[in-house]
Amino acid sequence: MEKGTFDRMETNIDFERKKQRYEALDSIRGVVLISMILYHACWDLVYIFKKNLGWYQSNGAYIWQQSICWTFILLSGFCWSLGKRPVRRGMIVFIAGVVVSLVTIVFMPEDRVIFGVLTLIGSCMLLMVPLEKILRKAAAGWGFFFSILLFVLTRNINSGYLGFESWNMIRLPEVLYKGYIMTFLGFAKSEFYSTDYFSLIPWFFLFLSGYFLYCLTKEKFGKYLMKGWKPLSILGRHSLIIYMLHQPLIYGLFTLLDKLLLL
Repeated sequence: MEKGTFDRMETNIDFERKKQRYEALDSIRGVVLISMILYHACWDLVYIFKKNLGWYQSNGAYIWQQSICWTFILLSGFCWSLGKRPVRRGMIVFIAGVVVSLVTIVFMPEDRVIFGVLTLIGSCMLLMVPLEKILRKAAAGWGFFFSILLFVLTRNINSGYLGFESWNMIRLPEVLYKGYIMTFLGFAKSEFYSTDYFSLIPWFFLFLSGYFLYCLTKEKFGKYLMKGWKPLSILGRHSLIIYMLHQPLIYGLFTLLDKLLLL
């Protein structure tokens, strides 16, 4: 066989590999989507339809909620390197976040979403476009370590501290907590209210952790991510449109059941 023919065959094989999706990642995203839909359904029952679900205020429910957002954001960072047209993808997600904000401000001002998770993920994706040229030169292990460390240290920045959950280490100056730009960054002004608030700090560091985790594992474990469970993979593949539609559909269903005295 001629060398040129062999090279072309290798190129075609590489191209086919690149076209394959990591079905396992789509499946994981599908599982988290189902978890998110159930969590938001409970949220609607408690805060919109005034049903008494005492356990929903428990630490277990908080851990449930955190598991959803942590996984989504970490997975988004992990998958950033896998897609094409990062600016286009980032803009689509960011604009979707703006649409969610506008709709809730107009139609549900008491439950408005400002700087929600889609705005965050879209912002992270766009920030990665210029930063990736620098980050790719960093050692992935150290990048992952410092990203996790920064996330832990800044987890409580919204409430005025450096620290993690119940551990408040350093009180931050109040002068930082003014205006919407600083609120977007993580220094939430005192009168700010949003039912879904994900600021750039600390969550960008979790996104970065996902990016470096992919860099660490792609060579050794990439082949194990090719297979997933098809129904979940389909859900995960259409996560954005499902996210955009799930709350109106849940609200409509619960409203109907409420009118029929079945709720």
